[in-house]
Amino acid sequence: MDANAFRLSLYLPAQGAAESEATIIEWCVSEGDHFEKGQVLAQVDSAKSVFDFEAPCSGRLIRLLHLEGETVPYDKPVMEIETADSSMKDWIPPAATAAEAGFLPALHSAARSREETAKTAAVLGLGSYLPERVVTNEELVENFPEITADYVYQVTGIRERRWADDDEKPSDMAYAASLEAIRKSGIATKDIDAIILATTTPDVAMPSTACILQDRLNLGTIPAFDVNAACSGWLYAVSLARGMIFSGMARNVLTVGVDVQSRLLDRSDRNTCFIFGDAAGAAIISGGQNGHRIREVVLGADTRGLHMARRDEPGYLVANGYTNIDPWIRMDGQSLFRFATESFAAIIRDAIAKSGWSANETRWIIPHQANGRILKAAAKRSGVPFQRFYLNVERVGNTSSASIPVALIEVEDTLQPGDKLILCSVGAGVTTAAASIEW
Repeated sequence: MDANAFRLSLYLPAQGAAESEATIIEWCVSEGDHFEKGQVLAQVDSAKSVFDFEAPCSGRLIRLLHLEGETVPYDKPVMEIETADSSMKDWIPPAATAAEAGFLPALHSAARSREETAKTAAVLGLGSYLPERVVTNEELVENFPEITADYVYQVTGIRERRWADDDEKPSDMAYAASLEAIRKSGIATKDIDAIILATTTPDVAMPSTACILQDRLNLGTIPAFDVNAACSGWLYAVSLARGMIFSGMARNVLTVGVDVQSRLLDRSDRNTCFIFGDAAGAAIISGGQNGHRIREVVLGADTRGLHMARRDEPGYLVANGYTNIDPWIRMDGQSLFRFATESFAAIIRDAIAKSGWSANETRWIIPHQANGRILKAAAKRSGVPFQRFYLNVERVGNTSSASIPVALIEVEDTLQPGDKLILCSVGAGVTTAAASIEW
């Protein structure tokens, strides 16, 4: 790799002052190809004519940002290249903003060189999405004349939750949360090197919801995949993102937790129908020096809890027609309560110890919002006062893999540099996860 190389976005040249867009007919190069100045990169159809898009310099194609057949405004980049031509540092097309035409240190393929591998990973930007529909306990207890809305609150710590509209898919919610995370991170969408999406309720069995999100974000050929670790899924995604950054595979990774559980609830089952809400949360995990440093990540799974929380049929919708498979979410409430309480307490203690902190130094424990009673019991056994546990379960319910980023974004504005946070979760499996973050 040339030490003088840098990355640059290229734009289509307008063929007339009145033109605003053109259509890419055919790409003449592929990602990874080297090209020479004047070489035809694409055939393009404008309002004036069909013309050849020629390379303004020699270089290597890093990424195509649009597909053949797409119509592209002239002020949007069409490809990302690597070049050592210093004259291109001042090359800014009239329709492009300086920010869009900026350059970055060169990458080797999708990864940095071993010498440039990040030594830290940090949370750079957070985003969340909650559906508009609010479902109260009063609405749900109509099917249970023997109990009251206040009783549900006493048992679960939940007064209301958000449920998705009939036309909302998990990928729609993930897209909304991702856009906010990208905006707040300060990076360009095209600078995302990978997508890891945690969910137990994908849009479809395949392709992955991460790939559907990738298409919505127009992110070309970067790696994208789903993770299923139930309620611990987002922290598993953060751990994988951190590993990709440390190995040099990526610089910026979009991690998303999204679940739509409301359509999977048996309305006659008191163990589940009051618990779950729908939501999406997202974060950019970055290997740069900015952001909030991830100190330690602790993951685990204990098969003794394998059958305590389960669903036999995949997806976020119940299939039509006859089936011998129970389609609903089921939980063994009493066993899960005891198991989750112990697991939460143990992983909180473990994360604090591995970070070299004490319980008194921890500003916030931000747990997966499983159940108010479970979290109160876990606090007593963790050594951290319950007052330092941040809970929003009363307003949003258990949103599974989305719950930690949704809660974190709520406290974000109150945090000060140096604040020590423990994010932790227990999920079906039983999976456990924790991450320590220094703000």
